[in-house]
Amino acid sequence: MKTVLVAAVTLIDPEGRILLAQRPEGKSMAGLWEFPGGKVEAGETPEAALIRELQEELGIDTWESCLAPLTFASHSYEDFHLLMPLFACRKWQGIPQAKEGQTLKWVRAQNLKDYEMPPADIPLIPMIRDWV
Repeated sequence: MKTVLVAAVTLIDPEGRILLAQRPEGKSMAGLWEFPGGKVEAGETPEAALIRELQEELGIDTWESCLAPLTFASHSYEDFHLLMPLFACRKWQGIPQAKEGQTLKWVRAQNLKDYEMPPADIPLIPMIRDWV
């Protein structure tokens, strides 16, 4: 089974809310809510991948020094195994905007469980709630 490395981030605004993105129609797991991020390309670190993905997906800039390792997910899907480090970030430049057809929503940590997420993301919720 192929292992896919994906980096994700918990963006936390000054009010303590977390940004979720809803996967758009046409993508696998469309309609589910997830933490921003994406695949780590060959030769990239997870941090570099996140900086690139946040610029591409949300139009915001952050720095490696602003990405704090929080936890990770390790989950087997039907056709691949996902390994996903999750970082926390409280500092970025710009206002997050949906640049890839996704819907964005700021959510309080205690309400994350109310959003339907991919199976790999669900075990991350208690860790995020405890950290925020």
